[in-house]
Amino acid sequence: MPEGAARNQARAINARTIAIIFIALILITLGGFYGELVYGASYTFASGVPSMACIFLLVVLTAGNGLLRRWGKSGLSRRELLAVYAVTLVGGPLMTHGILAWMIGHNLAPRYYARAITEWQTAFLQYFPAWYSPPDMDTVESFFVGQASVPWGMWWPTLAAWGSFMAALFVCTLSVVTVFRLQWITHERLSFPLAQVPLELVREGEYQGKPSGRLPVLAVFWIGFGITLSIGLINALGIFFPAMPSIPLMGKTLMQWQKVGPMAGLGQIDLWLDPTIIAIAFLIPKELSFSCWFFWIVRVALTVIAIAAGHTPQLPEDWYDASFPAPYYQGGGAVLALGVWVLWTGRRHLARVFRLALTGRPDASDSSEPVGYRWAVVGIILSLAYMTYFCMMIGTRPFVGLAIVLLIVALYVMWARLRADTGLGFIPFPLGVEDMMMIPGGSAVFRFREVVALIGLRWTYFPGFGESFEVVTGNALEAFKIADSARINPRPLFKAIVIGFVFSMIVGVYVFLTGTYHYGFLNINAASSGWLHSQMRGVGGRMYEMVTNPTPFDPAALIAVSAGAAVAVILGILRLRLWWWPLHPFGYLAANCWGMHWFWQAFFVGWLLKSLVVRYGGLRLYRRMVPLAIGLLVGDQVAAGIRVLLTIISKSM
Repeated sequence: MPEGAARNQARAINARTIAIIFIALILITLGGFYGELVYGASYTFASGVPSMACIFLLVVLTAGNGLLRRWGKSGLSRRELLAVYAVTLVGGPLMTHGILAWMIGHNLAPRYYARAITEWQTAFLQYFPAWYSPPDMDTVESFFVGQASVPWGMWWPTLAAWGSFMAALFVCTLSVVTVFRLQWITHERLSFPLAQVPLELVREGEYQGKPSGRLPVLAVFWIGFGITLSIGLINALGIFFPAMPSIPLMGKTLMQWQKVGPMAGLGQIDLWLDPTIIAIAFLIPKELSFSCWFFWIVRVALTVIAIAAGHTPQLPEDWYDASFPAPYYQGGGAVLALGVWVLWTGRRHLARVFRLALTGRPDASDSSEPVGYRWAVVGIILSLAYMTYFCMMIGTRPFVGLAIVLLIVALYVMWARLRADTGLGFIPFPLGVEDMMMIPGGSAVFRFREVVALIGLRWTYFPGFGESFEVVTGNALEAFKIADSARINPRPLFKAIVIGFVFSMIVGVYVFLTGTYHYGFLNINAASSGWLHSQMRGVGGRMYEMVTNPTPFDPAALIAVSAGAAVAVILGILRLRLWWWPLHPFGYLAANCWGMHWFWQAFFVGWLLKSLVVRYGGLRLYRRMVPLAIGLLVGDQVAAGIRVLLTIISKSM
């Protein structure tokens, strides 16, 4: 690369952008705590796929460039704006109910609820290490009740322990993403549908001879933006003024659940036309969006058949056990099979990476990576070793600790790859690590302290949905794709991402603990809605169940996982061999994850619209409609951001 071009790239990360990044991360942290946890104005403020807070911030910053030009200043360049977006995309999600709030609170909760459920005290609390959570009951009770200051002296050992594990997990997955970056972005040319959003949102501009990022000028983008922004604002005003009519797109019941007979397998059908997911379904390949809703119909049909054959009637999304059709175990098998496939397709690249790392002779591609391959491999090895040692400190055997850590990292990397190829980062994990660990022999094979470690790390692998820590890995990979497309130097960006993550973690811990000790966890919205409060209670219940009632080996679980893996492999082979094959293995995986009972309608609408556009207008018309889909997505996210802002202002007055 010419020296001048390299200097031009490096300008994206400078003192100005670093200052903006720090300010943005502070604002996102405060917005996440108050907008999501305290007031409940948003379910996922900065987490979620795509990230509402980061898109809203990017729109505000880019629109601010227009105001600066009116005042005779050029503002931020396109690369600077995208660099700010990329760094906040990785660090911003930490202050959310599924990451810091989940990590800090869920290991404290068993001590609090054990006061009423006294059998927990003798069943498993005795196996908690001293640093596992603050042992002082005043510290515990003040966290839940509030009206107190943070007893930092009691918290430092716990924060140091769990914070170090989170940092090691971040280093490990960021290093793995660095290793795979060239393979996925350059060699396989994955589509990265969600990376199109910021790249299309910020266009190249110039003012008085200086680069200045600007918003799109295409009318079709602003039509889509205006549609969803208007709907979102109308619905937001309905929250503040109940007499105002709304435009319901989600949540209306279309068909009640029939609780008896085979028709119970149809479940309850609710209206769920999420504009963001419709836009994503329009952007991804047709066979993928088709497969998502098609395999959901197949799943419902199998549920009806199972109930007709004598199984207890239940909702298709609530079929958690391993009996036929065992959807989540099928999904878990598909994850394992597709993970092996990812490693196989990248085997030559991985062999080359490890050869370069061992010989220490970097080539041209190594020097263009965010960090050298040798350092990336060292980061993977050291972080894996530390996380395994962390599990051993809780009380696991070495091979059990290593298995837990490897499964967590594998899920994160697989979900990042899934998101890069399909944009489906908003679906949850079909099986958690605890479920996958129990498939070979049941929970009876684990020692008591291993149960504590396995459930204590649940914050790392539950639930997915883009709202737990796995979203950071997917965001990091997407940040590198944005940098590649915008010609941003990846090495300064890598350093900024690491600094931003550490800064966001420190600020997030401080804001969450000071805010929670002020309000009391039981007095904020996170304790009364969503899954966080129930899951915090469920942590102790899950430990107690596994300790007192261990389960034996379940052959049905192994059969279901094997069947899911086989179906995914067959679909993958057919897709490679037959160009016309319409079913995608990732669609099969998505349909066997929780949440598709909502998402299938949006996938159907997105698939139908894209099919009609391509059928009657060809690829040329489709390319012209892409800005419309992106406008729909951005408008929906901006409306959500405005709703959060209005809620925080109104509640604080």
